[in-house]
Amino acid sequence: MLRLSGLTLPLDHPDEAMPEAICTRLGVPREDLLGFEVVKRGNDARKKSAILLVYTVDVSLRDEAAVLARLAGDHELRQRPDTDYRFPVMAPQGWSGLRPVVVGAGPCGLFAGLVLAQMGFRPIILDRGKVVRERTKDTWGLWRRSELNPDSNVQFGEGGAGTFSDGKLYCRIKDPRFLGRKVLEEFVKAGAPEDILTEAHPHIGTFRLVTMVESMRATIEALGGEYRWQTRVDDLALERTGDGRQRLRGLILADGSLLEADHVVLAIGHSARPTFEMLHERGVFIEPKPFSIGVRIEHPQSWVDEARYGKYAKHPVLGAAAYSLAHHCANGRTVYSFCMCPGGRVVAATSEEGRVVTNGMSQYSRAEFNANSGLVVGIDPAKDYPDGPLGGIALQRHWESLAYVAGGSNYRAPGQKVGDFLAGRPSTELGSVTPSYKPGVTMTDLTRCLPDYVVESFHEALPAFGRQIRNYDHPDAVMTGVETRTSSPIRITRGKDLQSLNVERLFPAGEGAGYAGGILSAAIDGIKVAEAVAASIVRG
Repeated sequence: MLRLSGLTLPLDHPDEAMPEAICTRLGVPREDLLGFEVVKRGNDARKKSAILLVYTVDVSLRDEAAVLARLAGDHELRQRPDTDYRFPVMAPQGWSGLRPVVVGAGPCGLFAGLVLAQMGFRPIILDRGKVVRERTKDTWGLWRRSELNPDSNVQFGEGGAGTFSDGKLYCRIKDPRFLGRKVLEEFVKAGAPEDILTEAHPHIGTFRLVTMVESMRATIEALGGEYRWQTRVDDLALERTGDGRQRLRGLILADGSLLEADHVVLAIGHSARPTFEMLHERGVFIEPKPFSIGVRIEHPQSWVDEARYGKYAKHPVLGAAAYSLAHHCANGRTVYSFCMCPGGRVVAATSEEGRVVTNGMSQYSRAEFNANSGLVVGIDPAKDYPDGPLGGIALQRHWESLAYVAGGSNYRAPGQKVGDFLAGRPSTELGSVTPSYKPGVTMTDLTRCLPDYVVESFHEALPAFGRQIRNYDHPDAVMTGVETRTSSPIRITRGKDLQSLNVERLFPAGEGAGYAGGILSAAIDGIKVAEAVAASIVRG
């Protein structure tokens, strides 16, 4: 088969238009087209008067070699790539070695555990939080009653931070082995809608993610894997090697017990601050990493739909409109939209008492009234926290604590209307936009809990974004703060073998280790690390 990309058709095209467009594009008669399959579908909304659907299709032709030769200069036509996943190694028959341990049950840990189980290594998966349905109850406790469980919340527990999100399943990393396809196929097996295999920007939504992680847990357990919930790792048991390095020999748990382990995947997520501090104390090589700070901004979804799609707003094929924005400011900072959630809500996402953190989520339907996204400014370690690898954590905590106070010291978020923010005055009441954050929003002055350079950057970027997305800088649009958990503030540096630079058989992985940003990239990294662990076990 051949893969053809960039095939465009009108928004409301009939089914028979697809084979006709393929034949016209390839210059072949209809009888030479033996079959086709849609691989990916997106849209081109640059001209709102004529929005186009953009397809990638796999086609079967009577004489594929002749077509390839005739269209040799066409970069949108190629041989269909092999996207099947193959395990690079399997556990030897009767293998009974020390079982690998995965710390963290988010997307990275989930796929590391799944692939290790599929290869026959019966992993043990630890998480400080609870199973996803119990964790959901604890999360609602914060949203509905302002009661925080520091070990079971938006950040910690089965499914990781991605469970309470839009469930976006796309990323910009290079994926030559099509590991992302493996992730999507496993999600479909676990109950995700099949359209995630073909949509250019697939998403799942929180409710579906809950049932999917439960299904994947059952698969891992059926393959011999084992979960241990409410099990926090407090320390590493290390020994010196002959070359002066350290080697892992086990994990010291919160109850003081030692779990023997000589291969550990550290998939701890971007908010595992006590673990970061412990690693630093133990001499594991970590380094500061850029991240971002800002707020969540909300607009009625109808405003975004109309700005992006014009007369086609609310078209069933298009769904709720999204956006992606970036602005390079005169002060050298970059402001950009982050984790945009169409038809969603802003949620309380702190994992520490006395702090306020915002995030966004939405369901598969994306049917709620508001659109929200992070509006954030890039942070440079050398400039903004030059005092060591843990400086970023201190910076996050500082602004999260100020947000807690500004919101009323009860987990309400501080909020401000865009018009008041740009005018330099506190907000005292809402306008036409009602914020969605629970347990509630206290209208105030957000400059009390944002760095000066973020405030300055927003003043320049908001009008610029308003010129790109009509009503983006509408005076009644609401900002709530603070958004600090955009990514991990540290990187647990690893070598080509994916092991820690100075601790043998410790495999840092995913977003918390600084190697991913979002569900899909974290899951892909989990697969890569699982393969590296398996190869190390087999080598001995």
